[in-house]
Amino acid sequence: IQDLDGGFFEKFGSLLRQKSIHDEEKMVTPLAPLPEVAEEAVALEARFLGEEGENDSGNETLHDTDSEPEDAEVKSLEFVEDAVGWNLEELYEEILYETLHNIGAEIETSQTSLFSYIQDAFKISEARHEELLEAAKTKEAPEIRLNVEVIEAKDLVPKDPNGLSDPFVTMYLATVPTHRYNTSVKAETLNPRWEEHFSLPITDDANENILVVEVWDFDPAETVREKMNKIFDVKGVRGLRKLMKEIAVTASNGKHDNELIGKANIPLKSIPASGLVLWYNLDKKNRLKSRGLIKIRLSFSSEKNNRVAAQEHRHLLRILLLHELETSKVAPYWWSGKFTDKGESVLTQHTAQSGLSLMDVSLVEWSVYAGIHVEHPLAFSLFDKLLDRVIRPIQSEAISVEEVKLFWDATKKLLPSCFAIIRKLRKKTAGDKNCVKTLMEVLNILSKIAMLEPPEGTDLFPVQQYGWMKNNTDKANWDIRGALKDAVMAGADDWFNTINDDAECQRGTDEAKLQHIIKLIQLIRSDLQRAIEYYDKVFQETMKFHYARTLYSFYESKLAEYVEPIVEEISKNLKRIDIPSDETVKLETHQEINMGTTLFELYLVLKRFAVLGTALDPGETSYKIANYHNWFTAGVTHWLDISVLKALTRIEKAIELDQLVPVDDSVKYSSSAVDTLAIFYQIKIFWQQLAWPDVEGAYMFVGKIVDDICRCCVFYADKMSERVEGLGDFQNVYEKKFEVTREWCLAINNIDYIRQSLPPFVKELGVDEIVAQLGDCRSPMEAQRCAETLKNVIDNAVDTEKNKILELVETVARKMSPMMRRFLAEGAELLHQDSNSLDRLMMYLEESLKTLNMELNDVNFDRILDAIWTELSNVLYDLIQSNLDKRRPPSFFSNLRDALQMMIQNFKCTKKCETSDRDVLNNIEQLLELHGFETADLIHQYYLDRLKEQQVIRETPYGQLTVRCMFKNLVLEIEVMNARNLRPMDTNGSCDPFVRIHFLPEEKFAGIVKPRTNSQSKTLFPLFDEKFVISLSPEQKAMKNAIIMFSVKDKDLFGMSNQYIAESYLSFGEIEEAGNVGGVPEQLHLPLSRPFNLDTDCIRALEYRIGDKQAKEFLKKLKQKINNQA
Repeated sequence: IQDLDGGFFEKFGSLLRQKSIHDEEKMVTPLAPLPEVAEEAVALEARFLGEEGENDSGNETLHDTDSEPEDAEVKSLEFVEDAVGWNLEELYEEILYETLHNIGAEIETSQTSLFSYIQDAFKISEARHEELLEAAKTKEAPEIRLNVEVIEAKDLVPKDPNGLSDPFVTMYLATVPTHRYNTSVKAETLNPRWEEHFSLPITDDANENILVVEVWDFDPAETVREKMNKIFDVKGVRGLRKLMKEIAVTASNGKHDNELIGKANIPLKSIPASGLVLWYNLDKKNRLKSRGLIKIRLSFSSEKNNRVAAQEHRHLLRILLLHELETSKVAPYWWSGKFTDKGESVLTQHTAQSGLSLMDVSLVEWSVYAGIHVEHPLAFSLFDKLLDRVIRPIQSEAISVEEVKLFWDATKKLLPSCFAIIRKLRKKTAGDKNCVKTLMEVLNILSKIAMLEPPEGTDLFPVQQYGWMKNNTDKANWDIRGALKDAVMAGADDWFNTINDDAECQRGTDEAKLQHIIKLIQLIRSDLQRAIEYYDKVFQETMKFHYARTLYSFYESKLAEYVEPIVEEISKNLKRIDIPSDETVKLETHQEINMGTTLFELYLVLKRFAVLGTALDPGETSYKIANYHNWFTAGVTHWLDISVLKALTRIEKAIELDQLVPVDDSVKYSSSAVDTLAIFYQIKIFWQQLAWPDVEGAYMFVGKIVDDICRCCVFYADKMSERVEGLGDFQNVYEKKFEVTREWCLAINNIDYIRQSLPPFVKELGVDEIVAQLGDCRSPMEAQRCAETLKNVIDNAVDTEKNKILELVETVARKMSPMMRRFLAEGAELLHQDSNSLDRLMMYLEESLKTLNMELNDVNFDRILDAIWTELSNVLYDLIQSNLDKRRPPSFFSNLRDALQMMIQNFKCTKKCETSDRDVLNNIEQLLELHGFETADLIHQYYLDRLKEQQVIRETPYGQLTVRCMFKNLVLEIEVMNARNLRPMDTNGSCDPFVRIHFLPEEKFAGIVKPRTNSQSKTLFPLFDEKFVISLSPEQKAMKNAIIMFSVKDKDLFGMSNQYIAESYLSFGEIEEAGNVGGVPEQLHLPLSRPFNLDTDCIRALEYRIGDKQAKEFLKKLKQKINNQA
């Protein structure tokens, strides 16, 4: 069945949804925009990278030059001179001079190798090198100073009696012991902190000199009395002994000498040119036992002009870095500030001998590295670390105006590469650690720069260099965060234009356009997925910038602008499908199925894209893409037209292929019902995936879906009825009959299964929720009206299907009718005779009911029984009427009743015996019973009916008769006591009543005298008080349906023509035995009534007996009674 339309519904169901998700998951891969077409992906990547004009992947190395060595040397020299911009040889000579007078710890690199390194870096010829070196040697040695910061000491040996000391530091150079420098005294502590600075001039060879650092305990001048007052501060025996000694010395000579705690000898050659901070051990007289530790910061400096020194260092740093980049051939974005040992040594010596501070060096490095970064990109981590060192002094305005300008000029050179990284994130492998690390470093740089405010008039983003910025003008602009947003959007715009080949798309077919848009959205979603997974957190943590949200905002606007006109145009051009209302018309095939499928696939892709926006920014309501569903209104309508056409075609094919056997042993329906519901399920999946956001549009579409589903249900019922038409008809030379088959039962069950599935299916479509939302959107009254409209559509379909089921059921019953008629007719004729035909007819009925009971579900079996009873009723009525007209004897109707009883017994053998038409059959059975009675029995039945009528009388215009009756063995005692409110019969308004007693049926009481009371004159309340004793035979007494009729009459003056007043009845079954009443029977008040209705079953049965004298006389007397009362 799926092959019939190429799996149309399956494409729109779960398979299409899974395909859409799978495609988008495959898109979320590094640099693989179209993974299903590898060559296209590679071409797309190359195209995107080629448009950028540069490669910043970070994986390539510098290429070797193809120039001749001499040309390369000349060009390199020119390049160095251009970089320095002043007399290169003067700087070269200065560096040689500093190398000759190297200070600090010895380095492993020899002086000769350093000269060679410097010569290569400066591109100086050998001859010129020798000349400049000789000139450097003739210069006087530089004036070097040793900078010392005494920071702190700890764990000092106590010298005072209280277990503490009052330490201070004395320092001097070993060559000048008389020139000493002292710190302040820190009272009563073994862990003093000074943080005091000193600058010691070095006059002799620095490498041979030693810095001596001594820590002393200060002992103030005190009298004996003052020292005695410290007795309470003494700590331990040793402290007491020390105090006693001090007191003795003071008392003898009054001296107070400071005591040495410990000292440290620091060779100057152990101090590197870059300086150091170190803990030194204190000892005394070369003893190994430690007497404490002291922390000192040491560095060298000179008295050179700071600006000149910074300028020299800037040029030197640029020359050495260019040299190392050239020789090492390091990849772009790779060099992170690490020089070779020789380069590091040269720079350190220049820093030390020029007296440059860490801040000075950091600013120089920021300026030089940013300039070189333009031509040869360096690692962003280098700039990130440098900013940590310079940002605080800039914020606190601790540097000069010239230095601030230098910083921002360098920053302007660095920023383009930072924003280039952001714009070209898609060139990097998604999830690559280096990529994320680089991005984090770039954002850290931007974040720190954004914290600074440049001088007024600074323009960080000139128009000619930042043409991609939005709304960029010639006015000064230093908004880092605004530029970041523009960079993100510019990168997204580049990517969008790269993946969107609009010219090629416009030249393609509508199907190709839709496929192109789907791929475009999937690529964009892939880009957003990478942004969410790898980059968004970095942007938010560093810049408080919602990267993914910004990308989505840009993409959704571009997509809405691009996709909307294409989709609306394609939807408008879709050919309308006309589905014939006449189900007999052959369904046509349509060729726009793929178009509808692709259109719906695009809808799903856009829906998931819109949901992504809600997740990224739940509060945003201005997204243009949010109205994507409105573009597809015509397309969805077209698809629903296609779907109903395909559904009808599939249903027709499913019924054609249906073998009409249960799909398994547990159910009673066949394959076509399952196939039909599978179609409905796929339509439900389509609707659920559609998830139309607009409630009014949702109601319109769900209404159409419900109407189409109902139409399919009715179509299925019609086609299934046609499928079984003619099945079961059998004919041979002996007879023509209809056999109830499984196919008929399954056809009925199938239609009922579809019918029962319709209401819950509609509920699963979410109709109730849509109506509720409609009430919120419009009004409850409008929602109620819409709900009633849908309910009417569903109810009409359910009723139509039910009618079709009933029609099939009635058809089965009608086809069984001839056999039932034949059985009843032959049964009436041959019931008590041996007849093979009766056996065959009984077998037919038994087999038919057995098949119906086994194959139909319970509800449909009840329906078929109802239909059979109805048909049986029609057959019986027809048989009774036709045979009454033929004046058939009572025996015929009696036999017909017995035949009916056999049929009913056959029905009772099944599981179901109670039906809605049972009352009708009971009436027919009673009718047959009446026509089967002999005339006397029929007359007695009339009196029995009169007795029943009397039992329900509550009020009567004819009065009341009071009697007492009792059985004494075979004797019946009847006492007629009185009558009340009799009807006046005479002109005087009174009457002369008497009572005549009749025993019915009369032929059973032929020998019994009919007792009569005396007449009472002129009264309506006669008092009779007459008692009659009647002897009965045992058979007569045993007749429980025997009746006593009390006939009240008005005596004529001459006794010739007594007038009939009324009558009442009493059955033998109501009369008590003497032993049960204690000898006095209870008074019975019998209402008096007259016959008035000739339209009863008994009367009509008697009237049909035209030739029966007894019936004729009875009817004559009865009519006289009725006429007399008129």
